[in-house]
Amino acid sequence: MSDRTRSEDSQAQIQERLLDAEVRMEKSLESLAKELGGIRTGRATPSLIERVLVDYYGAPTPLQSIAGVTAPEARLLVIQPYDRTSIQAIEKALQKGDLGMNPTNDGQVIRIAIPALTEDRRREFAKLVKQKAEEARIAVRNIRRDEVEHLRKMEKDGHVSKDEIERNIATVQHITDGFIGKIDDFAERKEAEILEV
Repeated sequence: MSDRTRSEDSQAQIQERLLDAEVRMEKSLESLAKELGGIRTGRATPSLIERVLVDYYGAPTPLQSIAGVTAPEARLLVIQPYDRTSIQAIEKALQKGDLGMNPTNDGQVIRIAIPALTEDRRREFAKLVKQKAEEARIAVRNIRRDEVEHLRKMEKDGHVSKDEIERNIATVQHITDGFIGKIDDFAERKEAEILEV
């Protein structure tokens, strides 16, 4: 194999790794968005209860698979079961969940009135947002570390020049900085939402 072919193979491998790093960082961001969506803000949103698992015919089933969830008002969630026989199981699952909500049902739908958050509870939730954001930042930095180690190994093995490796490490850092910025934006928006009275 000629040096040129080896260099082209190395370049292709580096580009593939950079793309993989970006995809993995995007997944960390998506995971954070999902986690933050489940944190109460005092406003009713279906994402507050989408993680609830209902014992449906003996199998733990995600709530959104067996019912439609809407927020017709700022402080009200309405759950419309697709199968009316599941209404008791859904209500039981909502009561068991540590959401601090009290569901009521009229035989057709389940309503959950979302109480206003106390100042202490707001601070707790804001602290939780910061914690989740930091976990996402750590995940993104770990991906960066893995990629940098891989690039250094390629340089050590003599597949790519030092200049090329440094350029690609700068690219990895640029990608990382972009995702850290997005994580910070997500967290700031969620925190402002929580602290808004």
